[in-house]
Amino acid sequence: MEMQQFYYDNKIVKKFIYATLLWGIVGFSVGLLLAFMFLFPNLTDGISWLSFGRLRPLHTNAVIFAFVGNAIFAGVYYSLQRLLKARMASNFLSNFNFWGWQLIIVAAAITLPLGYSTSKEYAELEWPIDIAIALVWVAFGVNMIWTILQRRQRHLYVAIWFYLATFVTVAVLHIFNSLALPVSALKSYSVYAGVQDALVQWWYGHNAVAFFLTTPFLGLMYYFVPKAANRPVYSYRLSIVHFWSLIFIYIWAGPHHLLYSALPDWAQNLGVAFSVMLIAPSWGGMINGLLTLRGAWDKVRVDPVLKFMVVAITGYGMATFEGPMLSLKNVNAIAHFSDWIIAHVHVGALAWNGFLTFGMIYWLVPRLFKTNLHSVALANVHFWVGTLGIILYTLPMYVAGFVQASMWKQFNPDGTLTYGNFLETVNEIIPMYWMRAIGGSMYILGAIIMLYNIIRTVRAGSDVTDELAEAAALTKVASHRTKGEGYHTWLERKPIKLTIYATIAILIGGIVQIIPTLLVKSNIPTISSVKPYTPLELEGRDLYIREGCVGCHSQMIRPFRSEVERYGEYSKAGEYVYDHPFLWGSKRTGPDLHRVGKKYNDNWHLNHMYDPQSTSPGSIMPSYKWLITNKLDKSKTEDKMRVMVSLGVPYTDEEITYAQAAMNQQGKMIEENLYQDPDFVKNYEADKKYAKENGLEFIEMKDREIIAIIAYIQRLGTDIKVKEDQISKK
Repeated sequence: MEMQQFYYDNKIVKKFIYATLLWGIVGFSVGLLLAFMFLFPNLTDGISWLSFGRLRPLHTNAVIFAFVGNAIFAGVYYSLQRLLKARMASNFLSNFNFWGWQLIIVAAAITLPLGYSTSKEYAELEWPIDIAIALVWVAFGVNMIWTILQRRQRHLYVAIWFYLATFVTVAVLHIFNSLALPVSALKSYSVYAGVQDALVQWWYGHNAVAFFLTTPFLGLMYYFVPKAANRPVYSYRLSIVHFWSLIFIYIWAGPHHLLYSALPDWAQNLGVAFSVMLIAPSWGGMINGLLTLRGAWDKVRVDPVLKFMVVAITGYGMATFEGPMLSLKNVNAIAHFSDWIIAHVHVGALAWNGFLTFGMIYWLVPRLFKTNLHSVALANVHFWVGTLGIILYTLPMYVAGFVQASMWKQFNPDGTLTYGNFLETVNEIIPMYWMRAIGGSMYILGAIIMLYNIIRTVRAGSDVTDELAEAAALTKVASHRTKGEGYHTWLERKPIKLTIYATIAILIGGIVQIIPTLLVKSNIPTISSVKPYTPLELEGRDLYIREGCVGCHSQMIRPFRSEVERYGEYSKAGEYVYDHPFLWGSKRTGPDLHRVGKKYNDNWHLNHMYDPQSTSPGSIMPSYKWLITNKLDKSKTEDKMRVMVSLGVPYTDEEITYAQAAMNQQGKMIEENLYQDPDFVKNYEADKKYAKENGLEFIEMKDREIIAIIAYIQRLGTDIKVKEDQISKK
């Protein structure tokens, strides 16, 4: 048998490891800054690009796509070559993948703090960056499949099944969720509206967790855990069942993020049913990972790599038990919008993704640099500091979630809310926020210890070079199943067929859930009194999106007595038909705003934006002073309205033609309302005098951003009539 010599590309792996370490520290640090903003709301007072609403999507994107994304590529590029006995097919595509991904991360790091955001969770990046993501991701997939076709190993190992499913599914999710009509170079509107947009977004959002944070890491688990333990995978049959059941069931579970919302009941119930089923394949994977370590527990006690991996797999098991539990309607009614969800998410992120990445890097770096790890003791310190950090982060957040849910739903004997003021719940959980900040600090400290350990290891080692390998060329065999060959064994040597089957498995759930919601009009009943936003309200809505208000405030009142008493009439699907994108939110750090229109006067909103604590003592909302001084950009209003018309919003030609006049008129009305406050008049006239004396441009109040924000907020929830006694004060 002829043996062939070739070289594994280790340099691309090294690049992705370096990027993982860099962006990990950045992502964790932004998260820690956000944690301290809950304790010191005005920590970055007056600096718009460092405000909470703009930094939150930067944190999530940095951790998910920069830290975890680079870790995925590092692990895939290392393991794939060795599992296939082949070098990556294209050096150009490998490097295009690396540099393209880093440029996307930098673009995100610039645009998100500047307020360029679609507001869609985990998909906030604007359309040019979305296109770049698609191109780089396709390059990665082409390189992977091309390498598979040039392999010297006949059968595809289980890790590769997960890599293929990841590539296909993420591509489908990203493209369909990101469909938008551009207004300008960095502004677009989702092609979906309201309920439809919510369903597509959480089909994407849930499955971004499934197919970016889970399936590729399961592939890495199936490679690196057996390697580190020097043990075979516990069960080949279990891995088959695990793979196919997981990718088929996962894709259906998205609607469990929208329970008790305006989403049609049939879609909600379908999401619940498949979410509950999801526990079986998820725990199948966890069991396969942990039982692979049978007979290696003595090694686990002394090897920090295996310690990290054991906690990672355990964290995966905990998160995937909790996920189906949270999808049960009675549990979801308590947990949704609360800090319980923050705890749940971070068990997965910090333990499963973070610790598996750390273990993988500790295993890889000494091998790439042909040396020993600088300090096993420091790696063990990292493990214990990081583990304690996870516990101190998540446990207080669970407690905070329980406290919030309990206080939100309590009633007095006379039928009134026990805690009618939302801020009472906020003040009660401040100690839990302190504990979270301490836990997050410990987790970052562990990452810094690791960075030091890796730097010392790299300096002690030799340069990373391409690794010489040798394997026999693949010989041709019959394309049909041979005698005694199992069906799946045959499928493992048919990569294209396996990829097609995986694609079909993930498409079924998406088609069944999304197509009826998009095409069947009866699923979203219309309400005749619901009208499009005025031009000024449309601009105000875009400012609401820019400032990331949706990160703290929901616009979805569920049909619970406690929520109707607190916020007003529950939300109807037909109220959102002109919302591109939807802004239902997923967390209530502040109260729901869907019925806030006309609840307070215009002066209250101005003062609330300038100094939230002046109107709401004890509030942890930061100030938005720049909204009061910034001039509103009205130059693209007509373009925005034309795009909305293309999306089905019934603006007339006359409304577009006279948009500027309409904004001027509505803005003047709000300005006149503000004159009712003597303090406003005093400050406004002083500003006008100062500008005149110093030769500065003076911006009329009606032309400032705050006026548009007030216009939008005062519109919320006013399209349908509700009884006054259903709306209680905050």
